[in-house]
Amino acid sequence: MKTKYIGLAAVILIFAVIFIPRIHDRIKNGTVVDDSRSGSVIGTAATDAVEKENVRTSESDKSTLLSNEELEIINLDKEANSLSNESTTLETLQQVPNFSFINQNGETITNNFYKGKVYVVEFFFSTCPSICPIMNTNMLKVEEQFLDNSNFGIASISIDPEYDTVEVLKEYADGYEVSHPNWNFLTGDKQAVLKLSNEGFNLYAAKAENEADGFEHSGLFALIDAEGNVRSRKDKHGNPLIYYNGLEDKGVQMLIEDIKKLL
Repeated sequence: MKTKYIGLAAVILIFAVIFIPRIHDRIKNGTVVDDSRSGSVIGTAATDAVEKENVRTSESDKSTLLSNEELEIINLDKEANSLSNESTTLETLQQVPNFSFINQNGETITNNFYKGKVYVVEFFFSTCPSICPIMNTNMLKVEEQFLDNSNFGIASISIDPEYDTVEVLKEYADGYEVSHPNWNFLTGDKQAVLKLSNEGFNLYAAKAENEADGFEHSGLFALIDAEGNVRSRKDKHGNPLIYYNGLEDKGVQMLIEDIKKLL
């Protein structure tokens, strides 16, 4: 019995002396045989494959980072050129109906006054506490761009002509320090004003008892060319915008750009 144990111990010792250093070297050199996969050798080839895969992964990460940077630039470019969503080609729309009103100086102003001029039309009223101050502050920016151009004009038409008399409109214009000779603040027959707004320009305006200021109306500006036609650029789908938002910088900037095209 002892002889058997001695023999087994001798075999183990020989195995340890001969084979363990070899296994250690293979592990160190990456040449271990994987018995679980039909004896295929991972070895140096496998190590190279792993290294190549790491390189590919690294390059992929760089590519992803580059794509993200490019996307960021594209987004910034879109934001910087937000106006480019609309076509800069101006569409010719309907003819402005004939009108006749009185301005802040007591003068009769008709379509003929603006014949041969590019002008902007708005509907407002002097006691409006909400959007009108914004509209006319922005209209001052438009006036400033064309202050010395006699072929430019503005028609600010009151939808509350019963209150907005010549004297009231004169004071209102002076309060805004209006200086362009072709900027008229107009008053006249109430029904004629509302018909021009609602039917002539399709810009809603009406008395509204439930409103704090007593009226409802839009904050839009209409651009008229020298022949008396309403003009507008198109949106990205090819549809005319028709009007310009008088409450936002973007709308005012587009209006200024398009006035320059017509002058």
